[in-house]
Amino acid sequence: PNCLVGIGEHIWLGEIDENSFHNIDDPNCERRKKNSFVGLTNLGATCYVNTFLQVWFLNLELRQALYLCPSTCSDYMMGDGIQEEKDYEPQTICEHLQYLFALLQNSNRRYIDPSGFVKALGLDTGQQQDAQEFSKLFMSLLEDTLSKQKNPDVRNIVQQQFCGEYAYVTVCNQCGRESKLLSKFYELELNIQGHKQLTDCISEFLKEEKLEGDNRYFCENCQSKQNATRKIRLLSLPCTLNLQLMRFVFDRQTGHKKKLNTYIGFSEILDMEPYVEHKGGSYVYELSAVLIHRGVSAYSGHYIAHVKDPQSGEWYKFNDEDIEKMEGKKLQLGIEEDLEPSKSQTRKPKCGKGTHCSRNAYMLVYRLQTQEKTTTTVQVPAFLQELVDRDNCKFEEWCIEMAEMRKQSVDKGKAKHEEVKELYQRLPAGAEPYEFVSLEWLQKWLDESTPTKPIDNHACLCSHDKLHPDKISIMKRISEYAADIFYSRYGGGPRLTALCKECVVERCRVLRLKSQLNEDYKTKYPADLDSDGFWVGKSSLRSWRQLALEQLDEQDGDVDQNESKEERKEEEEELNFNEDILCPHGELCISENERRLVSKEAWSKLQQYFPKAPEFPSYRECCSQCKILEREGEENEALHKMIANEQKTSLPNLFQDKNRPCLSNWPEETDVLYIVSQFFVEEWRKFVSRKPTRCSPVSSVGNSALLCPHGGLMFTFASMTKEDSKLIALIWPSEWQMIQKLFVVDHVIKITRSEVGDGDPSETQYISEPKLCPECREGLLCQQQRDLREYTQATIYVHKVVDNKKVMKDSAPELNVSSSETEEDKEEAKPDGEKDPDFNQSNGGTKRQKITHQNYIAYQKQVIRRSMRHRKVRGEKALLVSANQTLKELKIQIMHAFSVAPFDQNLSIDGKILSDDCATLGTLGIIPESVILLKADEPIADYAAMDDVMQGKDKLI
Repeated sequence: PNCLVGIGEHIWLGEIDENSFHNIDDPNCERRKKNSFVGLTNLGATCYVNTFLQVWFLNLELRQALYLCPSTCSDYMMGDGIQEEKDYEPQTICEHLQYLFALLQNSNRRYIDPSGFVKALGLDTGQQQDAQEFSKLFMSLLEDTLSKQKNPDVRNIVQQQFCGEYAYVTVCNQCGRESKLLSKFYELELNIQGHKQLTDCISEFLKEEKLEGDNRYFCENCQSKQNATRKIRLLSLPCTLNLQLMRFVFDRQTGHKKKLNTYIGFSEILDMEPYVEHKGGSYVYELSAVLIHRGVSAYSGHYIAHVKDPQSGEWYKFNDEDIEKMEGKKLQLGIEEDLEPSKSQTRKPKCGKGTHCSRNAYMLVYRLQTQEKTTTTVQVPAFLQELVDRDNCKFEEWCIEMAEMRKQSVDKGKAKHEEVKELYQRLPAGAEPYEFVSLEWLQKWLDESTPTKPIDNHACLCSHDKLHPDKISIMKRISEYAADIFYSRYGGGPRLTALCKECVVERCRVLRLKSQLNEDYKTKYPADLDSDGFWVGKSSLRSWRQLALEQLDEQDGDVDQNESKEERKEEEEELNFNEDILCPHGELCISENERRLVSKEAWSKLQQYFPKAPEFPSYRECCSQCKILEREGEENEALHKMIANEQKTSLPNLFQDKNRPCLSNWPEETDVLYIVSQFFVEEWRKFVSRKPTRCSPVSSVGNSALLCPHGGLMFTFASMTKEDSKLIALIWPSEWQMIQKLFVVDHVIKITRSEVGDGDPSETQYISEPKLCPECREGLLCQQQRDLREYTQATIYVHKVVDNKKVMKDSAPELNVSSSETEEDKEEAKPDGEKDPDFNQSNGGTKRQKITHQNYIAYQKQVIRRSMRHRKVRGEKALLVSANQTLKELKIQIMHAFSVAPFDQNLSIDGKILSDDCATLGTLGIIPESVILLKADEPIADYAAMDDVMQGKDKLI
């Protein structure tokens, strides 16, 4: 406790950097650099959106046209400016782009948040979409939105910038007739498989295709099918030519998309004149943007863009918030190509001057070179500039606030530094008066990252509210001078000046007893059979040394303050020394096998360790109450045996389950049969056969369990011959007379046979007393069906069929269910002597009350499960399912079990096709133990990683 080194003081002794007093970054790091562009925040998986926004922003013609669109911002204007209390919320896609482009142009921030724009498009920020598909859909949406504008420069900007035209031309080989189908395009989709250069991809796009054989062309001039050729002719090209490199293709073998990581070469200058139909125009393009996808997979990776500034001619790399300017006004893709290793290990081809090679570029943007260079800056409209200025003011206020917080943290840290330097030198107590303070509090006082709280020494107190001897290791002894300053500045308590004397004295006593324990354990004391001995429990005697050690350990340390009430209660319930020979009445137990006599000397030694142990001299009598109960128990056992033998003799056939009547094959010798609950029969057999001495006799027949609340029978005659036969037991009239003598019967239930007409068996009637209750019977059936459709973790079975034959294969080892039996199939036997709530088994013999409809349904569930159990055969696969899971989720389970992709699965049950993937199993009528037939469209293949497909990773907006 005297050592005050290494408790956190080193960070305060010496010179300290001011930046260590705070964790606030310099707000100027968030400020836009001079002559740089503004980045966009990645909202999770929106990097593909950010790349297109930067490319579109640097299209000056598109930006200028968007600025000319009318805006609803005028609704927010008041006088000469925008209302301060209202935030501008764009209403349309054009307004979102306007505001976003204005911020990208004149914001003071290093990056801005595009969440408003992304939310307006309805995009999922956590799911990466197909970038090429997003470009097409957004351009279509933008064109449709701008087509409603009155200004032609705005209305036609998408067509002027991005729209070209080509024709599908088919030429008949017989007559030479040409047929053309004109079509507009906003980008050319180029296949890159098998190609190394961009020009080869364009040539393949325009190459001639022969139509022969079954694919011949119907010529209207010849009025018959003829051989022909078909190709695409470029009629006109746009100012901005978007070339989509089809890197993401669908792999039919694996069932999902893959990325083609092959190198494609392209030049900075692209002459399109050889590819257009009408020669003589200006068709020379220069590269203006390259969109990159980092990663080898089509379902993951990161998107960035290299874009050329149309005004300065310099290249920039746009990577979400970070923007990097390329040196020497040159496009540099080398570092991007080295980020991801190539699976094919193909070497990068050598590129000449003005050409580049990339295996990650998925879109190339070219601008017509003949266009005049734009030298003037696109001006932001006044209403948008006012919104930008307002956002810049908020940013400046935030910077000032952060700077002030940094300053306050630094000032606070300097003051703390001076305080520590002053007080740490006065902490050692030496020979002067001292106090004890918690080490944890001192460490927090020296910790610059947490505010100092009041001193709390309660965790170090003993039961006498003084310093516990065991807690000295987590305390520090400091001078009274330093303690006075601490308590005056921070408060708290209690103040501790010394160890607890009572605890120290008790500790010494316990240590002496521990030392003496080993010697006493080795000493042998002969058993005392005289009258002066003492009774000790054999269990206590075997473990007395362990019990003594545990008791001394408890006395050695104080009670744990953090110990829960439950733990203390469990410890209190554990037997202490010699309590194992206590009877329930607190007296000496009657069983001499559980105790033995020890000498007086041995008992005196034991009392030193267990002063509170119960003491029983050898002359002490056993408990008189226990003797009486023992005699009564012996009498009851004899009585139960007698009752069991009498009932077994009176009802021999019922006990042995021989010569039992059956409703489906009515016995000729009687016209009346009686009914009792099968549960009564099982409980009675259990009593008379195995445990007449361990449980009470069955004293009553509870037939109300078979009746509804109105007193009507819950079963039809037909159901009692089939599914409900396991719930009832049929009784002969002679047996029924004996049952009425031996038991209390609450309700008599019988079935009477009567013949109608000429004695034709088909006209025989069976009448039950009491009669069937149709309403309750229908309700019971509905509840049973409802229970079958509201299940969790139930078992169903799937058969794979080929040509309508079941395929017999070994069960898949990866399934959850290892056998045909589920947990529900395992019958749980009731503990011995447990009474069923539906039957009165007490000696009083009072009749039980009628149970409700719900009680009866719960009583039936075990039999229902047992009766509908499906026995699994070899080759059948069992799956654990729930009623609320969808068919789509079931198909994924089947995919793992049978290696059949979900879209190749044809499922049916009882001849009904299962096709609604969104429907739940309960609504489709799939109940526990159902058998579903699976027929696959294709042969078995390896569909690993198909979960990604089912999760919709290629889902489009």
